[in-house]
Amino acid sequence: MTQQNKKNNLPPNYDELRKAANRTANWKERLAAVEELGNWKSDQTIDLLTHRMEHDPVYQVQEAAYDALKNFGENVHLPERKTHDLIKDTSKVLLRIKKSLPAGHSFEDFKVKLQKMRVDIYDTYKGDKGADFDQWLEDQWKSFPNK
Repeated sequence: MTQQNKKNNLPPNYDELRKAANRTANWKERLAAVEELGNWKSDQTIDLLTHRMEHDPVYQVQEAAYDALKNFGENVHLPERKTHDLIKDTSKVLLRIKKSLPAGHSFEDFKVKLQKMRVDIYDTYKGDKGADFDQWLEDQWKSFPNK
């Protein structure tokens, strides 16, 4: 691919894909945008994919960006999967939410309030944990003291 083609090879809906790739509250939209951008090699898509690979909190999105960049022939390395808070101070936020609920509330109440108050945390961990999300969240909920 010539340097000129590399600079101009953008999808017609690039602005929408760029917005979707950076949407913090929907990891599935970020993943779909990354996968679509992987079909279009340009300086802009390489920059965007590199940023997603290095900074996305959901590892599946990081992997998709890495795969796209590798397919472009870029010299990249897959980041290690994070094992700590994917979003800074998640534990503090979860504790605050639990404390804000009435005594005797259910796990379902906690889950619903988290989704309403911090959809970014809810969505990121749901994407990262997959089928284990509910069990992980319930374990977090149980680990915090009651009021």
